[in-house]
Amino acid sequence: METELMLMAHEDHAGEHGHGLAQDMKMLTALASRRRALRCFAGAGTAGLLAGCDSGGVTSGSVVAPTPTPTPTSTSATPTPTPTPAGSCVADSSETNGPYPADGTNSSAGATSNVLTLSTAVRSDIRSSFVGSSTATAAGVTMTITLTVVNVNAACAPLAGYAVYIWQCDRDGNYSLYNLPAESYLRGIGVTDSNGQVTFTTIFPGCYSGRWPHIHFEVFSSLSTATSGRYATLIGQLAMPAAICATVYGSASGYSASASNYSRITLASDNIFADNSAAQLAQQTPAISGSVAAGYTASALIGLAR
Repeated sequence: METELMLMAHEDHAGEHGHGLAQDMKMLTALASRRRALRCFAGAGTAGLLAGCDSGGVTSGSVVAPTPTPTPTSTSATPTPTPTPAGSCVADSSETNGPYPADGTNSSAGATSNVLTLSTAVRSDIRSSFVGSSTATAAGVTMTITLTVVNVNAACAPLAGYAVYIWQCDRDGNYSLYNLPAESYLRGIGVTDSNGQVTFTTIFPGCYSGRWPHIHFEVFSSLSTATSGRYATLIGQLAMPAAICATVYGSASGYSASASNYSRITLASDNIFADNSAAQLAQQTPAISGSVAAGYTASALIGLAR
């Protein structure tokens, strides 16, 4: 990266005498500011310039949206930075799609091994089966989740027109088309709108042995490229918040097996989430509000390095 520091030349000295103390003070202040800039430039190496001079830098090891240059105002001696529209974001960790993706990368025991080729897979409510003769609906606590896909290399700008495929286990920890070959529920594709957002209605996922409760997702650059998991821009997973897991598994009907499995797993021992950075894990954990009785509303950011 090439960094340039432009220093202004001295003003024309013609007519600078006889302006009084106020003008002299302005000139002294400007001169002092320039000397500070020269000292900063002289004492900063490449790393120093990247981190910024006399300002906070980007934390090492994470991809963070750049903070706009503060704009001084006439009413404040200390300028306040203008935040980016979506705040800060990091590039999501790439994860395995696991053994139950039905995205064309393996074979399933059900009616199809690739739901991405089916136009009926494009849907917002993914609670019912849509392949074969079954139209059964997955039982469980209702959850509506909104995913926002952003470009971490463009100040967290939303990415419109991207296809997002999500799938998850039911409240007993089983996956349709695999453990449950007659069912195809809890799978669906959506396309992000102008805000980079796509919303699905699903259920709060169960917890099966050896894994932290989660939802799988794949992101494609467009719906037309979402014909095989091999073309995914990102394969990731969302980690369910611990407090909501404890509430749902402890009080909701039908989650007794999940409660037992959940008691034997932690994020630190999970073989998928354990090696992610704190920033990645925070972004992969949806913000969730609501209740078992009324259902939950969730949201999460998905960061792509485009």
